[in-house]
Amino acid sequence: MSASASGWFVILLALISANLPFVNQRLFALIPLRLARKPLWLRLLELLVWFAVAGAAGFAVEASLGNAFPQGWQFYAITACMMLVFAFPGFTWQYLVKHRTA
Repeated sequence: MSASASGWFVILLALISANLPFVNQRLFALIPLRLARKPLWLRLLELLVWFAVAGAAGFAVEASLGNAFPQGWQFYAITACMMLVFAFPGFTWQYLVKHRTA
């Protein structure tokens, strides 16, 4: 896989994994819950886990292309903010759009 394709793969993975906690009512999109709706704290915890998964995938892609560079706290702060921005469409759909119940 080329460096450009690898970068787009990681960005697409982060975009999907950021919205996954908000678009379904299952834990990690696999485990059904007995609750009617997932609480916000559980969605944020799930978002944190997906952030780690996307980061691990990015590190693996970087390591497969060559040297994996050491990162400081600034990198993780920026990527965490980017993950929150990526999660905005799912958050908007779940909490700000009025859903009609029939």
